[in-house]
Amino acid sequence: MKARSIKARPRDFIYTSDDLFFATTSYLHPEDRILAFLRYVPDPHGDRSLNNKRYSKVDSEQAYSFLKENYPEYLFDCENTQVQMMGVPQDKVKEILRPHQRLQEIMNSEPMEPLLQKVITIAHTFHEGAGIPYESLGISGSILPGLYNPHHSDIDFVVYGLANHRRAMHLFNEIKDQDVFSSISDEYWQKIYDKRIKDDTLSFKEFCWYENRKNNRGVINGTLFDILATREWDEITGTYGDTTYQPLEHVTLECTVSDALAAFDNPAVYEVTDVEIIDGPQVPINTIASFTHTYAGQAVEGEEIMVRGKLEKVMGPDAGYRVIVGTTRESLNEFIKLKRLPENLS
Repeated sequence: MKARSIKARPRDFIYTSDDLFFATTSYLHPEDRILAFLRYVPDPHGDRSLNNKRYSKVDSEQAYSFLKENYPEYLFDCENTQVQMMGVPQDKVKEILRPHQRLQEIMNSEPMEPLLQKVITIAHTFHEGAGIPYESLGISGSILPGLYNPHHSDIDFVVYGLANHRRAMHLFNEIKDQDVFSSISDEYWQKIYDKRIKDDTLSFKEFCWYENRKNNRGVINGTLFDILATREWDEITGTYGDTTYQPLEHVTLECTVSDALAAFDNPAVYEVTDVEIIDGPQVPINTIASFTHTYAGQAVEGEEIMVRGKLEKVMGPDAGYRVIVGTTRESLNEFIKLKRLPENLS
């Protein structure tokens, strides 16, 4: 098999010959490996089971430590980002697990536990209510490899195609407090707020307002679910390494969002105009990108926003400058916010 013949995109899982499960993290990959992050490892005392074997889910620190100690070949120094990253060597790929194939498998199965029935309900809802083809829908997260807890796992529901994803969110906005669907409670948002926000960039009241209007997360009969965006194959352009980035300094600016179709992509991307740089080099900026969930879907077309993040020089086919929000896990003193909030929030 030729090295470049294996394709994978975010929300896919990679099962390796070393009995490891990775989640794909990029649309574009080096010729010799698939960029992905370790999610599940074999563990005789693990709380997940599959085919009579037990596994544990690992966080970022555990994932790097596990690979360094046991499988260093999955780690490499990335020339594009100048940091050590994870990637599955192509000769280690045993199977690529695709969310749309897993959904079809679930829909074609015999009667099953309530969690998977909820997955089917979401699929039917988006197909019938938003006109999204079943082949453009899928299921990721722990349900994709079968390592879920039927009583406690959330649902990571995938919608392929950025326009399809927008239609799904618009539909959920219309139905989110009807029948089996409901909005997320402030109690849940408080947990997320405490986990994500470590400075004073957003008050809890502001955070809830932004999150509730995004319509990318809800509850179905007591189970949390996310509506995740992944590009269709024909929406993926470029090749790995054709664009590189040079980190510069932090900037603060105001601008208007001209295109937010990719605001829930990975990374979230906003095309902007009317840029006024308040603090930082006076360079032409036309893109804001976010690597943190907090600022995905934060604004829509036509809204005026304030941004603080790390300026990067973009080198390649789309040369220019962009601002990155979420350069650290906590996004300290980095944000995307509306220039004008509703009066009851100001």
